[in-house]
Amino acid sequence: MGTVRAFWLDEQLDRERGAGGQGRYEAEVSRRLGDFADAWGDIAPVTFAVAAWRLVAALDPPYLRWHRRVVSASCVRSPWDGSLTCAVTVVSRWPAELTWSRQWQRDRGWRDWPEVFGQFVTPAERDLTRVPHLRATLQVQAPLPMADLPPAPDGPGDAVPAAARRAVTVLARELDALLAPLIGQLDAGVPAGS
Repeated sequence: MGTVRAFWLDEQLDRERGAGGQGRYEAEVSRRLGDFADAWGDIAPVTFAVAAWRLVAALDPPYLRWHRRVVSASCVRSPWDGSLTCAVTVVSRWPAELTWSRQWQRDRGWRDWPEVFGQFVTPAERDLTRVPHLRATLQVQAPLPMADLPPAPDGPGDAVPAAARRAVTVLARELDALLAPLIGQLDAGVPAGS
């Protein structure tokens, strides 16, 4: 298996689209400081990191990039203990129980995830009226380490854009370390140990 990247930041695009010495993401953080208001002065970095993640995940064109198998990715503060967790939906192959025999399909023309230019996409409404689709996904929910996250700024006067950039850099790195092996195995299409 080659090296697979699950999550990364597109620094070049961010710099090219930025202005005034700031990257585009930092400029967006400066413009939307109110999105971070709940995090000011928080003793834990989680609420600030979650706000930074929400903003970077919504940026278009994206600064945060992810593998074509990733359908969605969120980072949240755990209601249980305030720690940082993630929820990531990943496109998967059909389970082995459905592939060892095609008998269950009974000539209905079941389709898997459609792909357009190598990207997994939702079937078109027209296609959904013609044939059944079975789109398998894996729902990954996991804790993320908080050790390298920057502290939450005390207020909007602090270096919020730089702290937000650091937070999303750490989150992208941690998500990549967590999910790249799993996605690499899915891409290989070979059971582990074979």
